[in-house]
Amino acid sequence: MMIVRHAEHRDLDDIYQLATKAGTGLTSLPPNKDILSARIERTRNTLNGEASKHEQGYLFVLEDQSNGRVVGVSALEVAVGLTEPWYNFHVGTQVHASKALNVYKVLPTLFLSNDHTGYSELCTLFLDPDYRHSNNGKFLSKIRFLFIAAFRQFFQQRLLAEMRGVSDEQGRSPFWNELGKHFFNMDFSTADYLSGIGQKVFIAELMPRYPLYVDLLPESARNVIGKVHPQTLPAYHVLEAEGLRYQGYVDIFDAGPTIEAELDDLRAVKDSRLVTVKIGAVDSKKSPSHYLVANDAYYDYRALLIQGQLHDEMLYLTAEQAQQLEVIEGQSVRILALNPLEK
Repeated sequence: MMIVRHAEHRDLDDIYQLATKAGTGLTSLPPNKDILSARIERTRNTLNGEASKHEQGYLFVLEDQSNGRVVGVSALEVAVGLTEPWYNFHVGTQVHASKALNVYKVLPTLFLSNDHTGYSELCTLFLDPDYRHSNNGKFLSKIRFLFIAAFRQFFQQRLLAEMRGVSDEQGRSPFWNELGKHFFNMDFSTADYLSGIGQKVFIAELMPRYPLYVDLLPESARNVIGKVHPQTLPAYHVLEAEGLRYQGYVDIFDAGPTIEAELDDLRAVKDSRLVTVKIGAVDSKKSPSHYLVANDAYYDYRALLIQGQLHDEMLYLTAEQAQQLEVIEGQSVRILALNPLEK
């Protein structure tokens, strides 16, 4: 059985092992035990009400109950950019026109932006490659929306997610090679790592402050603006199905898209609901549905992905499932169909 819960300090070694497998591109999960330990501590402080808004964040882990291993992580940041600027490029437009010369040109531009300051963020999604089956990836990603639906008072009105941009097998980004390297005396992986661990001052010091004309970039760079890394496409489609959309912002290093949504537009906020727990076997004659199920306990949050049945707003759970959720018959749990077409 797989369960999602808040990260604890006992998970550090397992999370570190995941970080060593993540590779270039997941800058918020560096293979650095001090940074990872501080990330867990931030989660505990947030849950205890001891963190100021700019420090608040939640790190979730996916635990395989059969062996006690943490095999995946996902996270939420409450509000980005409150102590250090939050940077991306806005893909905009400039028009150059002359009636006298009969010239009218619409030119795409990139402009350094802090427009997402104060947004909540979906981040740090990684699943051990050996566990990329049985809907584990969807479970780990979507449970964050169910948590937001239960505790939306702790989050901002808008939510964003930065998607990994295009890079090759050696971690080289064509966008960085044709743009970023001209302003930074470092390679792509180093700049991305420093940004991911919070050392972003160099961005403000070195990035151009004026619009960059996209048409002046080489084709290899133009072609990847707003494009998602092939390995990240499944995660991108999952977030799209939950209500997030691309609104013309991209990462300053690899040009991967930033997608965003109002909390009110999230499927989990609109469709999740509380139902009553019933302990018992499901009816074998009825087809069960896949549900995300959470106990809605803020501090001791626990969630499962089950194949269950609903009857008169009662959800049938096995005794083991109820035990893992730390609920008893008659209590309420929050549910959401794993897929939008399921009910």
